[in-house]
Amino acid sequence: MSVWPVLEDSELSPRAAAVIADIRATRNTDFINNFWRVLANDPALLERTWASLKDVMAPGALDPLVKEMLYVAVSIANGCEYCIRSHTTAARAKGMSEAQLGELLAVVGMASETNRLATGLQVPVDDAFLPQK
Repeated sequence: MSVWPVLEDSELSPRAAAVIADIRATRNTDFINNFWRVLANDPALLERTWASLKDVMAPGALDPLVKEMLYVAVSIANGCEYCIRSHTTAARAKGMSEAQLGELLAVVGMASETNRLATGLQVPVDDAFLPQK
């Protein structure tokens, strides 16, 4: 159960309703997921989070699908089921195939394993990997 309630449209403050309207317009959908509906309990937090997400996930040097796949990878590393599911759905909507998802999961698993080995063994970083002075 959520710490804050999942607000319906009729329960939104005017400030939160404006952000929700922008989410709908930006995403061209009527669907507003529970993440935004919970954040709407704190309109300032909702505004900040939506503005940041909109900026970071906007078109840029990285392809939108790559951004979603990175979001999935970080969500797996952080153990956030909600974000894993929502961004896997978004990545699929942007064209991620099941083969790509499989490879993504393999990379996340391998990185987790080798990160833990390097950390546990306290492997010194090679000079070749450090910035040159």
